[in-house]
Amino acid sequence: MAGNWIVRHGAMRFLGEFDAEGGDYTRGAEVVVRTERGLELGQVLCEATPQTVQSLTEPTRGRLVRVLTEQDRAERERIRAAEGGELEACGGFVDQRRLQMELVDVEHLFGGERIVFYFLAEKRVDFRDLVKDLARQYQTRIEMRQIGVRDEAKLLADYGDCGKPVCCNTHMSVMPPVSMRMAKLQKSTLDPSKISGRCGRLKCCLRFEQDVYEEFQEALPPVGVRVLTAKGQGRVLAQEVLARRVLVEFEDGRRIPVAAAEILTRLGA
Repeated sequence: MAGNWIVRHGAMRFLGEFDAEGGDYTRGAEVVVRTERGLELGQVLCEATPQTVQSLTEPTRGRLVRVLTEQDRAERERIRAAEGGELEACGGFVDQRRLQMELVDVEHLFGGERIVFYFLAEKRVDFRDLVKDLARQYQTRIEMRQIGVRDEAKLLADYGDCGKPVCCNTHMSVMPPVSMRMAKLQKSTLDPSKISGRCGRLKCCLRFEQDVYEEFQEALPPVGVRVLTAKGQGRVLAQEVLARRVLVEFEDGRRIPVAAAEILTRLGA
């Protein structure tokens, strides 16, 4: 069926809109696509509607060439086998030139138009001579791409603490900002080892739930504010955000959880 399709492709899981002149494509189909980088392998996610395209951040674009054939699958396995040697060879050149960089992964495009090496480094690295070494050996375009630790997890991580594939390796195309303030609001443990993901940074799922917490918290009186309820007047001691209630200390010393709906008015500090 002709039309446009949303396809995930590349080692970094790029999302893009791809047009197809023909062929029957279904969700999950493995396909060959042509992007500005060259010929790549991808996976069809859904038909490209105005709503789905609008939800993409900086989508790639190109042409959907065909569904993977048996010959394509064999070529994919050959490329995967060769990538190990390419990463090892690059590591050898890095050691020879004593470059301060840590190789993470390699991506050999399906069409052979380029080989992309991903690396970590604390500061800017002059890798021009390294690129020349690799270009002479492999006779194709070489791209060196410096990434962060969260991108490293996107390339190499498999499963998170929840038992499911890590989000950055599945549906996420943009890494959301996450802060300790979010963990405090959600009353998560503040032990970094327990709220950090495979990348060593705060878990992205803290960001996913933050909007709900902020919405619920906005409807609650802040800690320290005096409130009037059907049970009398008192001061807010704590918030229970998800339960949508606060702990109130009344004038007679009682401490009782009170739902937001039961608060008649806020009296001020």
